[in-house]
Amino acid sequence: MGKFFDSITPDHIEFIQKQRMFFVATAPLSADGHINMSPKGLDSFRYLGGNTVGYLDLTGSGNETSAHVAENSRITLMFCAFEGPPNIMRLYGRGQVALPGTPEWDVLAPHFEIIPGARQIITAEISKVQTSCGFAVPLYDFVEDRPTLVRWAETKGEDGLNEYRQKKNVCSIDGLPTPLAGVEGR
Repeated sequence: MGKFFDSITPDHIEFIQKQRMFFVATAPLSADGHINMSPKGLDSFRYLGGNTVGYLDLTGSGNETSAHVAENSRITLMFCAFEGPPNIMRLYGRGQVALPGTPEWDVLAPHFEIIPGARQIITAEISKVQTSCGFAVPLYDFVEDRPTLVRWAETKGEDGLNEYRQKKNVCSIDGLPTPLAGVEGR
């Protein structure tokens, strides 16, 4: 049976820091809108103190999380133990987007290794933590992080990334604008 907590505990932090990937889920307010869930990796997640967490978001084929968070701020992050004892942890909260060149980015960026393709930092103020057994989650052995996204971003260069983001990342698949929509050259 799942357990609920009102705050992130030291045990939660320890579990999170051992995970090599996590999932982010968001949804638009519209009942017809598409719910999004994305896997994340590359050592991009950080516990920022108190009930605040964040992750370095990299350029990708879409930007659903950013659009949904900008519209309604709802966000859920999920961690699964694929190694060691079974455990699933969900962090429920309210998110924000910090773009490069903003005061928010300047405060948050030192917590991360800024790698090629970084487009924004998503933070979340967590209001509820849920843990559950994870007995049905399979065991996997970690081999390595995939280098493909970083190589792709390096090949594109900053100008190519900016052009790509303006084509692919300024609105959600449902047409919701992202914070990148109003930023030229990002």
